[in-house]
Amino acid sequence: MKARYVLLAGIAATSFATVAAAQTTPIQDTPVQAAPAPGEQPADTTATPAPIDGQDDIVVTAVARGTNRLNTSITTSSIGSDALIQLAPRTSGELLRNLPGIRVEASGGDGNANISVRGLPVASGGSKFLQLQEDGLPILEFGDITFGNADIFLRADFNVRTVESVRGGSASTFASNSPGGVINFISKTGEQEGGAFQLSSGLDYREFRVDFDQGGKLSDSVTYHVGGFYRIGDGQREVGFDGVKGGQLKANITKSFDNGGYVRLYGKYLDDRAIGYLPNPVRVTGSNSDPDYSSIANFSINNGTLHSANIRTAQTLDGNNRLTTRSIRDGQHPVVYSAGLETQIPLADDWNIVERFRYADISGGFTSPFPASVDSAQSIANGIGGAGAQLFYASGAQAGQRIADPASLNGNGLLANIVLFDVDLKSLNNITNDIRLNGSLPFAGGSLAVTGGFYASRQDIKSDWLWTSSVQTVADNGRSELVDVRTAAGVPVTQNGIPGYSASFFGNCCRRSYDLDYTTYAPFAQLGLELGRFNIDGSLRYDFGRARGSVAGSDLGTAFGSGITTFDINGDGVISAAERQVAVIPNARSPLDYNYDYLSYSGGVNFRLTDSTAVFGRYSRGGRANADRLLFGPSINTATGGLTDQGAAVDFVRQLEGGFKFRQGGVSLYATGFWARTEEQNFEATTQRFFNREYDAKGVEIEGRIARGPFSLSAGGTYTDAEITRDVLNPGVEGNRPRRQAKFIYQATPQVDFDRVTIGANVIGTTDSYAQDNNVLKMPGYTQVNAFVSIRPADNVTLSVNGNNLFDVKGITEAEEGAIPTNGIVRARSITGRTISAAVRFGF
Repeated sequence: MKARYVLLAGIAATSFATVAAAQTTPIQDTPVQAAPAPGEQPADTTATPAPIDGQDDIVVTAVARGTNRLNTSITTSSIGSDALIQLAPRTSGELLRNLPGIRVEASGGDGNANISVRGLPVASGGSKFLQLQEDGLPILEFGDITFGNADIFLRADFNVRTVESVRGGSASTFASNSPGGVINFISKTGEQEGGAFQLSSGLDYREFRVDFDQGGKLSDSVTYHVGGFYRIGDGQREVGFDGVKGGQLKANITKSFDNGGYVRLYGKYLDDRAIGYLPNPVRVTGSNSDPDYSSIANFSINNGTLHSANIRTAQTLDGNNRLTTRSIRDGQHPVVYSAGLETQIPLADDWNIVERFRYADISGGFTSPFPASVDSAQSIANGIGGAGAQLFYASGAQAGQRIADPASLNGNGLLANIVLFDVDLKSLNNITNDIRLNGSLPFAGGSLAVTGGFYASRQDIKSDWLWTSSVQTVADNGRSELVDVRTAAGVPVTQNGIPGYSASFFGNCCRRSYDLDYTTYAPFAQLGLELGRFNIDGSLRYDFGRARGSVAGSDLGTAFGSGITTFDINGDGVISAAERQVAVIPNARSPLDYNYDYLSYSGGVNFRLTDSTAVFGRYSRGGRANADRLLFGPSINTATGGLTDQGAAVDFVRQLEGGFKFRQGGVSLYATGFWARTEEQNFEATTQRFFNREYDAKGVEIEGRIARGPFSLSAGGTYTDAEITRDVLNPGVEGNRPRRQAKFIYQATPQVDFDRVTIGANVIGTTDSYAQDNNVLKMPGYTQVNAFVSIRPADNVTLSVNGNNLFDVKGITEAEEGAIPTNGIVRARSITGRTISAAVRFGF
């Protein structure tokens, strides 16, 4: 086995090769990006296309070289930097909803969005089968690390030139762990001189932000770009404290050579705090098949959150079982220091070597309250303190006072049993390298493109789960308060609103420690034949890797120690009832030690019918190596760290797609039919459930654009028919539609652009779906309308106003319950309600 690995690595290293499927960032890889001759102006590569996939003919993602979109058999779309300015999406997830075929549950704030493509499942969280990249290399090797989803560590600002997506197809062979697709955030590199400075503010929400960028020439052969942002405020929902606070700085410098080569150095610093919105209580009436979701009194589902100025810290034990105080205000807190190198070295004729390298030091945390249950205040009290239990305020202005009438508490009479998801992300560091050789040869009257290369990465996953529990009122606008419970006789059973310094409402589970590293190697190669109107290509990728490290936690079983002890948290010398339920991480650790390997392949044919039309077809098989979500489950032998089932290491996705492309005179239309079969093994933290399934999905994806004079319209829609075809652990759901998978999702952006005024709208919508895989409770479809207007009163000055969710619709993206419970309270996440912002931008 080892000899085979060495042989494959040696072959790849000597042949080098092409970039991994969406590791195709810079357009510098295309012939049009060759370095300019002395004295000539470089190509204007930072000119922004239309907001939604626009007029850029050249595709650089998932192809060996820049290729006309009509000449390739992959499905790709792009969003230009205009979209970041005009649409003003509140988060990166909201921006990505404008990509056809991409399903984004953008209800978690500045990260923690669930992202999928073409009916591939979201059995837990994150983006398991789809990779997010910056400048051609992955942000994280795995997009669904528990409490460390890749989008948490991404901020789209003025540094972004283009966002490109590849859906299905050659993503299987041009990137590791991303068979569903790749979304690549491509940075500006200074070919176009100038920059911008923008001040923006929420008009009906408290957030203040400054953005800037500047790029240009330092000499005839050296360009640079630098940019970033800083912000502060409550964020999209009122919380009574600075729920968002921080910013980002990115910079790069490029030296170009007369022979068309270049070398680029770049870096990024990100330190930003942003609330992570988790499911909140919502009232559901009607029937499961025709439900009506409505906000609870004094708690708005699309504007409220259980975060509060009255609940700012949590005391617990850290990963070394020492007393610590954690800040709930940190929310999703990414801290990233990264640096990279990219170079292109031209060889003889049309051959070149491209090397990409990046090291990222990533840490931070994830802290957010999750309601384990919501019920009437007296029912919650009785469940903790017995019949007739008494309630007292434990925080806020009324701390210590008895709640005499629980039924009228906060106008809704409800309490929530909270499990605080509190995770110390000690290290998600990764180091990534991609080296390749590409070129072409004459062949049978056409040309044969030859590519190949070697990819390597190492991904750390080092984190401690420090969950605690509390009881608090159901109130929005930052007004929620902790509540103490006493028995009918007045004996305290909570301490400052804490029933236990553990995940009390989850059976004291989940006090865990991870110390893991995953190594990935992948030689890959592609041949592409261009013969007349035909373009034919085939590619292979062989991934092999290893998982090493250890984990600790009582969830491993009694042999690894107890997870509960007594500890005098407040230091008063008395052990209270809550201090008898203090979670610890046992000293005994379980090893992780296994290897895996798999082969991916993809082949496609594109035929150019006319100068403006083409048809294509492609079949692919790609794999996704499972990472930390396998742990604490049945697939890992806790004694040896090996696999109990070798098939659990990798999940495969098989895809068939074909379609039609048209582009002429400001009109474009792309239609793709697709079929996918997916294997899925996963773990969901909120429900403590493991999954072992297979899915089928088939459908049609349509995307188009028309531009006539000042008017343009970009639109797209995806119809998906998905089914759970096999479930090892729960056969009763076989034949059902996967949860949260709508039949139809769509987006449209009409825009009118006059000389000094631009007016437009952005419409995002979905039909209904099921909350859970049992296909009982439905989540209604919704249409979200965003609108923007910008005025240019003078050259280089732009005033703009943007309305997000203009009609304040509720858009339920997920729900914990599979049917309406007796009390009619469901825990769900909704898109954020109406927010309006204004900005002034100065160009220079």
